[in-house]
Amino acid sequence: MPPNAFLRHVVLFAFKPEAGQDAIDTVVADFARLPAAIADIAAYEWGTNVSPEGLNDGFTHCFTLSFTSEAGRDAYLAHPAHQDFVATLGGCLARSLVLDYWTRA
Repeated sequence: MPPNAFLRHVVLFAFKPEAGQDAIDTVVADFARLPAAIADIAAYEWGTNVSPEGLNDGFTHCFTLSFTSEAGRDAYLAHPAHQDFVATLGGCLARSLVLDYWTRA
């Protein structure tokens, strides 16, 4: 890894058609609480799809977490706060897509 590189953990969510806005807002708020609960998260951001290309395949929400090491990412994945969050998603989540990569300049 180059110096100052970050391990990005990108999570895309596609919600069930019947998922209400309140349920989606709860998922977003719950995800946003993870950085305060898990010290290994170096940075966090999220947003919704605004691409005019129409290639999002139903994925509407993107969450990006940054880590300084694979060990930090692995600790996040196993952390009880993350596990509790994942357990709440079944009711409104249709699909998810996760991709991790090391940043390069």
